[in-house]
Amino acid sequence: MSQIIRWGILGCGKIANKFANDLKLVEDATLTAVASRDEAKARAFAEQYKAARFHTTYEALVNDSEVDVIYIATPHGMHHEHALLCLKHGKAVLCEKAFALNSRQTAEMIDLARKQKIFIMEAFWTKFLPQYKKVTEIIRSGILGPIRWIQADFGFNPGEPMPQRLIDPALGGGSLLDIGIYPVFLAQSLLGKPTDIQATITQGVTGVDEQCGMLMKFSNGAIAALSSTLQAHTPVEAVIAGSEGRILMKNRFHNAIGILEVAMGKDAPTPVEVHREEGYGYQFEARHVGECLRNGLTESPVMTHQDTLELMETLDRVRRIVGVKYSVD
Repeated sequence: MSQIIRWGILGCGKIANKFANDLKLVEDATLTAVASRDEAKARAFAEQYKAARFHTTYEALVNDSEVDVIYIATPHGMHHEHALLCLKHGKAVLCEKAFALNSRQTAEMIDLARKQKIFIMEAFWTKFLPQYKKVTEIIRSGILGPIRWIQADFGFNPGEPMPQRLIDPALGGGSLLDIGIYPVFLAQSLLGKPTDIQATITQGVTGVDEQCGMLMKFSNGAIAALSSTLQAHTPVEAVIAGSEGRILMKNRFHNAIGILEVAMGKDAPTPVEVHREEGYGYQFEARHVGECLRNGLTESPVMTHQDTLELMETLDRVRRIVGVKYSVD
């Protein structure tokens, strides 16, 4: 693997634009090629982010000999198909979340990567952000005491008509896989897999969940109250509370602009300084992937295959409880 990691981007939508923008902040990476089935979109994307070339088929991208790793930025209903395509052509993969539609697809993707000895990682950018690292540092310090309660929400109203990717069961539509995955990730990354789950939804006309409320209990007795909605604008904040103090993750807890505060006992919260960089925050996971590839790793030690599989197993469990099914289940 060369010192400069040569990236390809599969899919040229909104999140791909953010990733391409932040890739410019990664000193030892370059955007080599992009692919979209819409030629005009592929051409414009390549020009905007100065990619060496564009492709009008995904097959052409995975056969591009000058691409080391491919960032999959298509809707999550397509991730399974596109990840397998990349892996079968020997390309390392950074796949957007939700990694797949269910744990069966997730296991197939991971199993093929292991068989081919090719790197694959779920693009859970939150886990690589300075503010998340600061949260885990504070918890490990012990000043909060044992974590007993987590509360996290993620909600927005996209308006009418609702985008197809949010309501189409074939694309993994619904609030849970699109945004509910963030509160679930936060709780599970800090407390492990839940031992007990209660959940309820507001079901849309297509059968997917437009709102989802979850109450989870963990092996140490801690409880997490989590929610996602496509029907309302919520604070998108999180509270992580221990026996002695709590962390408040404010102003969109899942991303790089979030604000951290810590409160001990009944004291007023105080701000926590967090490292800031320009960009949206996707450069942190891109840098990590580059390090893994240069070190010959086929699995991230930070966002492991087991992390991804267990997260999807929990999402499957929630869907079974509330009765949301996809055709691939």
